[in-house]
Amino acid sequence: MEGEAERFIKAWIIAIICLCYCYYAAAKIPKGILRLLSLLPVVYIFIILPLNLTSAHLCCITTYLLLWLANFKLLLFAFDHGPLSPLPPKLFHFITLASLPIKLKTKNNSNPSPQTSLFTRSILLVVKILLMAIILHSYKYKHLMHSYVVFALYFSLTYLLVEISQAMYSIPARALFGFELDPQFNEPYLSTTLQDFWSRRWNIMVRNILHPTVYFPTRCFFMPIIGSSGATLIAIMATFLVSGLMHEILFYYVIRVNPTWEVTCFFILHGVCSAIEVAVKKVAKDRWRVPVVVSRPFTIAFVAVTSYWLFFPQILRNGIDDKVRRELLNIVDFVKGTN
Repeated sequence: MEGEAERFIKAWIIAIICLCYCYYAAAKIPKGILRLLSLLPVVYIFIILPLNLTSAHLCCITTYLLLWLANFKLLLFAFDHGPLSPLPPKLFHFITLASLPIKLKTKNNSNPSPQTSLFTRSILLVVKILLMAIILHSYKYKHLMHSYVVFALYFSLTYLLVEISQAMYSIPARALFGFELDPQFNEPYLSTTLQDFWSRRWNIMVRNILHPTVYFPTRCFFMPIIGSSGATLIAIMATFLVSGLMHEILFYYVIRVNPTWEVTCFFILHGVCSAIEVAVKKVAKDRWRVPVVVSRPFTIAFVAVTSYWLFFPQILRNGIDDKVRRELLNIVDFVKGTN
C-alpha cells in the first residue's frame, strides 16, 4: 500500500506540473486549434497516468478526475469555454477547478440561503457516512444473504461512496480558496423521472461537462438537418453514449479486463428511455402527469433493476466489490492507528 500511495502522489505531482504548463503557457496561445494542439500532450499524459495505479479507489479517483473531467475541461478551455474560461486569476484556482469535480455557485442561483443549505447538507452527509459504515460492517456477512440483498447493499454503498467522495473534494476548495460551490448531488433518490435523475440530481458535474462538449454541439449540428425536436433526441443519445464509453474506460482502468460493453448498453438504454420521456412530455405537456407517489419509486426501481442487469455485473464478476470494501476498511484502520 505504501508503494501505491507513492505512485499516487507522483501521478498527481505530474498532473499539477501539467496544469501549471496549461496556465502559464497554453493559456497565452490564442483560442482555437493552436491552443488545442498545445494541450494535446497534457491530455495524453492524463490518459496514461492512472495506468500506474492498481488500487481500486486511487485508480478510479485519478481516472475520473484526470482522464475524464480534467481532459474534457481542457478541451473546452482550448476554445475559451467551460469552467476554466475566463482564466482564473490565480494558479491554485485554475488547478482546483481543472482537477476537482466542483462548480462555482452562480450569482443567479435560486437555492435557499447558503447557511441553511450548507447546514442541511452537512447533517445529511453525516447521516450518509454512518449509513456507509453500517453497510460496510454488514457486507462481510453477505454469504448469509440473498443475492438481491447483497446487490441492494452494494448499490447503496456505491451511491454513498460516490456522493461522499464528491463532497470531500469540495472541502479544500471551500477551506483554502473560499469558493462558494454548488452541490454535485441533489438527493437522487427523490427523482421522479429519468430526466430528473440524470439532469438535475445525479453527479451534476458530469452533466455540466457533457452538455457543452457533446449535447450542444450535436444538437447544433443536426438542427438544420432534422429540426429542433429530432436534433434534441439525437443529442440526448450521443450524450449517453459518450458517458457510457467513458464509464467503460473507467471500468477497464480499475478492473484491467477487456470491456464487455454492458456498461455502455446501460447508458444507451437510459438514453433511449430518456429520449422517449422527453418526446412524450413534449406531446403531452401538462395534460397528463404521473403522480409522484408512483413516478418516484418507479424511477428508482428502473435505475436499480437496469444497474443490476447491466451496470454492476462486470464489477461483481471480478470481485471489485470485495476489493473496494477491503480498501475502505484499510483506510478506517489506518485512521484509527493514527489517533
